[in-house]
Amino acid sequence: MHQRQLGPFAVNAIGLGCMNICHAYGNPVSKEQAERFLRTALDVGVTHFDTAALYGFGVSETLVGQVLGPYRQKFTLASKCGMTVEEDGHRVKQGRVIDGRPETLRATCEGSLKRLKTDVIDLYYLHRWDKSVPIEESVGALGDLVREGKIRTIGLSEVSATTLRKAHKEHPITAVQTEYSLWTRNPEIAVLAACRELGVSFVAFSPVARGFLCDAVPDVAALPEKDIRRAMPRFSAENYPKNQALLAPYRKIAQEVGCTPAQLALAWLLHQGQDILPIPGTANEAHLVENMAAADIVLSKEVLDRLNNLINQRTVSGNRYSEQSAREVDTEPLA
Repeated sequence: MHQRQLGPFAVNAIGLGCMNICHAYGNPVSKEQAERFLRTALDVGVTHFDTAALYGFGVSETLVGQVLGPYRQKFTLASKCGMTVEEDGHRVKQGRVIDGRPETLRATCEGSLKRLKTDVIDLYYLHRWDKSVPIEESVGALGDLVREGKIRTIGLSEVSATTLRKAHKEHPITAVQTEYSLWTRNPEIAVLAACRELGVSFVAFSPVARGFLCDAVPDVAALPEKDIRRAMPRFSAENYPKNQALLAPYRKIAQEVGCTPAQLALAWLLHQGQDILPIPGTANEAHLVENMAAADIVLSKEVLDRLNNLINQRTVSGNRYSEQSAREVDTEPLA
């Protein structure tokens, strides 16, 4: 197993994002399928499981707790607060909300602990910075949870280098999680350098470009109605054909290397630094095994240069988020 440090935790270089088992991509996975998949993930060497209160509005955490709870000492558990569902009793009031108030973060953590069937969460992220609440206030509340023994370390998701530095002064930050892949280079602007300056691990979500850098390239017209990619500019009728033109030369490189397109995307990320930990999300057991094998792939400088020249912020068409979703994040915009 190829291990990397996630703050104080030694984990497999490639972890697992647990959103896909119940959330965001429109194809429901049965409870039985999800349970079998999570057991398989543990069997094939996943030691870093990443979930959130938001995913399925608690369903992902519940599944992780039910299936993996008995094996809690075998893996590092990460979850998130600060972006979840607003409820009135058992009724959803508004759907998804971003709320970084200390009392909300505490309540979410208490719920997560119960769903995850654990006494402590190893790494607890602020899923989004609530810009109506000073970052120091939200992180200070998470620091209280560390002192109380409910969480071990603190992470931030989709934040800028400036916000990271402010937060780190309030309480040490263990990890920053942001989208990072060949086609999403925003972290390279400033936040990666800030992480390295402060000794913060970097967790890369959507490392295979939301399925774009895979064998089965998404057919946007066939995506389920609730698939989040339908609202993403890179998958629009205007931009998607331009992006698809990148795939033929990309697949040629994968063929030359002797790996799948998804493995090439993950291997590229792993070559960007020992402090980078990809968490590809899937609910497909074959894809899971394929992803984990990417840690064995060694890429030459010549291959890395070809990949960087082929797919980058200048060659990809469209923003990664819609205007509304872009307002919810705090990352530096691409120049």
